[in-house]
Amino acid sequence: MDPDDECELDSTWEDEYEHKTPRKKVLHRRSCRNMNAAKEMQDFRHSCRGRFYNLEFYYGRIKSSPDDVYIDEFHQQWWGEYEKLEIVLTYIHWLFPLQEKGRNLRAHELTKKEIKVNKQAKSKLVKSYKLMLDFYGICSVDESTGDVERAPNWKDCLGTLGLKHYQAPLVKFFLHETLVVGHLQSLKQSILDYFMFAVLDKSERRELVRFTFKHFKPQEQFVWGPNKFLSGEVHSKS
Repeated sequence: MDPDDECELDSTWEDEYEHKTPRKKVLHRRSCRNMNAAKEMQDFRHSCRGRFYNLEFYYGRIKSSPDDVYIDEFHQQWWGEYEKLEIVLTYIHWLFPLQEKGRNLRAHELTKKEIKVNKQAKSKLVKSYKLMLDFYGICSVDESTGDVERAPNWKDCLGTLGLKHYQAPLVKFFLHETLVVGHLQSLKQSILDYFMFAVLDKSERRELVRFTFKHFKPQEQFVWGPNKFLSGEVHSKS
């Protein structure tokens, strides 16, 4: 894809330049951008019209399967168990359920009937989030803003559900670590293709793309947004 072409699967830059002449978004087969990832993230954003919870598990009424643990047991017994968290993969879709089938076929898909906000479930979801941050060597700095930073146990390993404000700060942290500091290189492609475009707030997503463009080298190979806009060659007119 030409760096100045807009990806037809990416709505990040729609309505950004109100008076520019619309042009057809172009999709080239030989694009360096991962179009499968772009499509998956488009589908994900379209599915996130509300806030979703796998309520029974987060209320502590059922155990996960096949791990056979209640949510409180998971928070208490699995925290800091890095080897277990690394090896066992069946828990992830219980902690962070999706609206589609994941690798654990025993996990339950989120349904629209589960689109309810509950403080108890939300607080437990934050615990799950912090547990995974700890596993990644990251800690929460401010729950109100979602800001994160390196934890003392930092290691090079790896918004939906009503907590969208956590998305952008975490993604920006990963972008800074990969593009500025030079760490977490094994995650770089996933961060660019998936993490960045999972951010539901369009304005925050635009700022993340701008941040990425600023620090991406070489810029002429940047394919995650229109280079002319990002480089300042085209400006928004009010």
